[in-house]
Amino acid sequence: MTAVSTDYRLLEALPIPTAVLRGEQVLRVNAALASLLGVPGSELEAATVTENIRRFVPEERGWVEPLFEAVARGEPPPEGPVWLRIQRADGAQRTLSLRHAPGAQPEELVVVLMEADAEDSVRRLTEALVAAASTMLRCRDERSVLETAVDAVFRQGFAVSVMHLDGDTFRHGPMRQHPFSEAEAERMYGMPLRDVRIPGAAMPHFLEVLERRKAAFHHDMLGVARYVQTPDAVGTFRRLHPPDSRGLDAPILVDGQPFGVLSVQGPALTPAGASTLELFAQLVGGALENVRHHETSAVRLEEVSRLQDELVARERLEVLGEAAGVVAHEVRNPLGAILNAVAVLRREAHLGPTGQAAVGMLEEEAIRLEDIVRDLLDVVRPLEPRPRPLQLGELVRRALGQMHGPPDAPTLRFSVDEAAETPSLEGDETLLQLAVTHLVRNAVQASPAGGKVRMTVEPANGGVRLVVEDEGPGIPDVDPQRVFQPFFLTRANGRGLGLAIVRRVVLAHEGSVRASSRPRGGARFELWLPLVPNRMSLA
Repeated sequence: MTAVSTDYRLLEALPIPTAVLRGEQVLRVNAALASLLGVPGSELEAATVTENIRRFVPEERGWVEPLFEAVARGEPPPEGPVWLRIQRADGAQRTLSLRHAPGAQPEELVVVLMEADAEDSVRRLTEALVAAASTMLRCRDERSVLETAVDAVFRQGFAVSVMHLDGDTFRHGPMRQHPFSEAEAERMYGMPLRDVRIPGAAMPHFLEVLERRKAAFHHDMLGVARYVQTPDAVGTFRRLHPPDSRGLDAPILVDGQPFGVLSVQGPALTPAGASTLELFAQLVGGALENVRHHETSAVRLEEVSRLQDELVARERLEVLGEAAGVVAHEVRNPLGAILNAVAVLRREAHLGPTGQAAVGMLEEEAIRLEDIVRDLLDVVRPLEPRPRPLQLGELVRRALGQMHGPPDAPTLRFSVDEAAETPSLEGDETLLQLAVTHLVRNAVQASPAGGKVRMTVEPANGGVRLVVEDEGPGIPDVDPQRVFQPFFLTRANGRGLGLAIVRRVVLAHEGSVRASSRPRGGARFELWLPLVPNRMSLA
C-alpha cells in the first residue's frame, strides 16, 4: 500500500472518477468516483471488483464480468472507450465512458469513468468556440470581442462572465447569467454589477490565475465560494447554482499583460471542456490584441494623413505668402493713392449727384480691395499668439456688436446661449477675436433674410466649445474640411479666406474646428479650444 500511496496520490485530486485495480482487488478510488457512486471510498476499496460490478453495473454485468476476467488473466483490454450504465447507490442511473491505462506496476490497471456525452459535448463546444474565434477576429472594438465570446460560451449551456482587471480591483465585463442570478447579485451588492469594484485581495483565486497564467478548474464551485465569499454571498451562490456546479477561471492576456479572467460555471463542465475553454481564453486575448493593433494603426494612419495635409498646406501657404507679399507691396500703395484722391474729390463743391455717387462707388470698391489684401495677409502671415485669460462668450458678443454685414443682415435673428459654468481660457484675444468674427460673419452672409443664427458656448472635453449654426444652403457635397482651404468658395460673392483664417488661428491655439451640414438645412461649425494650450506653436 505504500507504493500505491506514493504512485497514485495525485489521483485523489483529479476531478475525473478514477480507480486503481490489481486483479480482484480495488487498490484505490478517488473522491470523484466515490461521489459519483454515492458511497464512501473505503466501502468501494473493501469490496472486490466483481462485487462492485454486481452492485453498480447490475444491468450489464453479463458482459462486463467476462471482460474483467479476461483482463485479469492478462489478456489485452479492448481499445477505445467502453460504454456503461452505472447505477448509483441511490438508484439513479448514468451512462459513462470507461477508459483504461496501465498502472505503475505491470499487474495494475487505472480505470477512468467519463460522462458518455462528454466527448460529443467537447466536440460541439470546440466547433462553437472556433466559429466564435473567427468572428472575434473581425471585430473592431474590445466590447464586440467580449460580447461575442460570452455569447458563444453561454449558448453551450454555461454561465459565463468576464472579470476585467482594473488596477488593483476587478470589475464586471460582459456576462451571460440567468436573469434571476444577475438580479440577486445586484441586490446583494446594492448597485448595478457594472458599477461594482471588487478588491483583488478579495478574489485571490483570480489573482493566482493571472499570476500563474494558467487556468484553474474547480470541481466544487460551492467550495470555492466558501473560500472567497462572505456567508451571505455563499448562501446566494447556493441558491443560484446547482450543487454539482463546476467552474473554470481562465486568464485573458493581451500583449503579454493580464487583462482579466474568463469565468465559466455549469454542472456539464468537464476537464476536457475546461481545456478547450482555456484555449478559447487565449484566442480572446489574441482578438483583443488584434483590435488594439487595428486601433493603433488607424491612429497612426490618421496622424500620417494629418501630417501630410499639414505639409501640403504649409507648402501651399509658402507659395501663397510670396504672392501675398507682392500683392501687398504692389496693390496697397496704389490703393492708398486712390483713397487719398477720393478724399480730395469729396471736398470738390462742383460735383453733382452723379459725381458724388461715382466717388462713393470708387471708395467702396477700394475699401473692399483693401479688406481682401488684409485677409490674404492674415492667411499667410506667421501667427505668434500672446495668451492671456479671456472669455470666449465675450468675444462672440463683441463680434455680433461689430457686425455690419449685407443690407438684410439686420433682419436676422441671433441667439447666444452661454453655459453658466463655462470657464475662461488662455488665448490671444486679438487672434481669437479675428477667428470668431470671421465665423460669425460667415454665418450671417450665408443666412437668408429673416433667418436665425444660433451660437452656443459651453465647456467640453477639458476646454471650451463654440457652435455656430445658420439656416443657409449648408456645406457643399464635398469633404467638409475643404471649406477651410484658402480660396475655397461656397458663395458667388465670397473671398474664400475667412474660414482659412479661422482654421489657422484655432490650430495655433492647439484647438480644432470642423464643419457639417445640419439635417434640416444650414451649416454647423464647431470650434473647440483647450483651457491652457501645451504650447503656442506657429501655425
